[in-house]
Amino acid sequence: MDLGIAGRKALLCGASRGLGKACALALAREGVAVTIAGRTATTLDAAAAEIRAATGAPVTTVVADITTPAGRDALLAACPAPDILLNNADGPLPGDFRDWTRDDWIAALDAMMLGPIDMIRRVVDGMAARRFGRIVNIVSRSVKIAQPELGLSNGARSGLVGFVAGLARQTVADNVTINNLLPGIFDTDAQRRHIRGMIDEADGRFDAVWRARAAANPARRYGDPAELGAYFAFLCSDKAGFVTGQNLLIDGGSYPGTY
Repeated sequence: MDLGIAGRKALLCGASRGLGKACALALAREGVAVTIAGRTATTLDAAAAEIRAATGAPVTTVVADITTPAGRDALLAACPAPDILLNNADGPLPGDFRDWTRDDWIAALDAMMLGPIDMIRRVVDGMAARRFGRIVNIVSRSVKIAQPELGLSNGARSGLVGFVAGLARQTVADNVTINNLLPGIFDTDAQRRHIRGMIDEADGRFDAVWRARAAANPARRYGDPAELGAYFAFLCSDKAGFVTGQNLLIDGGSYPGTY
C-alpha cells in the first residue's frame, strides 16, 4: 500500500535507537526525508548510516536534549516545517515514589509531558496552514494500566495523553491528527534497562525475568520494533486522516480490558 507520504519531512525525537529508530526507518522506506534527534552523537550517526544504507533516503541528525528549550530550538532549526512529528523519550527507571524528589518529578515532566507539548505547540499551526500534519507520541501502556514501579512515567505520560485528548479534536479539521502509541514489551535496550532497574543483577535473575515476561504475554514473545514502526508509518500516512485523539495499544494483547 502506498502511504502517500513520499517527499514529506519528518522530525523524530528520540530516534537514535529502539522504537524511535524503527519509526524513522519505516518513514524513510516510504520516501520521507527524516531528521532524527538524540543525545549521543555516535549512536545517532550509526542510526543515520543504517537508515541511509537501508533506504537511500536523506537523513539529517541533530544532537539535542529535547527536555530543554535550547534542544528544541536546535531541532526546529534543522527541520523548521515538519509534516510529521514523533515525540519519544526514554522513560525513567523504576522505583518507589517515597524516594523521588521534586527534581525527579520535574525531570520526568520535562521529558515526557512538557517537552512534547512544547514541540507540538511549535509545529501544529504550520501544519494546519499547510493542511497536513501527523503528530504521534510514543507513551506507554502504563497510561491505561498503571505499573506500580513506574510512578514517574504513569503520572507524566498521563498528563500528555490528557492534553492530546483535548487538542486533537481542535486540529483534525485542518488535516492535522494527533495520536498516542502505547507499547507493551518490546525487544529494546529500554526494556532491558527497565528489568535491570527492578532486580539485583548480581543474583543472575535477568535472563529468567526476561524469559518470564515474554512467556506471560499472550503472544509469548516481545514485540519487534519494526512492528511498531509500521503502525506508526500508517498513522502518518494520508490514509489515516480520520484517526485522531486515540490511545493505540501495541502490546501483544497483554492489556486485559475490553475498552
